[in-house]
Amino acid sequence: MLTINVDKGTKFTIQKRVTEEDASLNYGNGQLDTVLATPSLVALVIEGAVEAIDEKLPEGIISVGAKMEFEHTNATVIGATVSIEGEIAEFDGKRVVIKFTAFDEVGEIGSGTHERHIVNKDSMMVKAHERSEAIKNKNY
Repeated sequence: MLTINVDKGTKFTIQKRVTEEDASLNYGNGQLDTVLATPSLVALVIEGAVEAIDEKLPEGIISVGAKMEFEHTNATVIGATVSIEGEIAEFDGKRVVIKFTAFDEVGEIGSGTHERHIVNKDSMMVKAHERSEAIKNKNY
């Protein structure tokens, strides 16, 4: 039996300076060219979660995103620094739930939960390739 050592209560922080690539303009909102896009903020949450979880997993085992609940409450502009503070709130051996809060220099800009599942990378990729073949062959 494979032992997975992900500890409830483990905390992490990740930071990023907001750049033009992070702007809402690049995610379909042409009217907000200087404001941080929600998808960019979500990507930072995911990056922090992967760093906090995957380094503790055995070779060939990874975490994959399964669910994201996020409330983006305040706008942040290009040039600001965004910080994500997260904590592993639940772990049942296969499912990890992370509670997080996002901040800029002024204060809180959002919060939520992110769920990740622990999987065997090779098994997941086999299934993904099978689906790809089914699509190519229109066998679905």
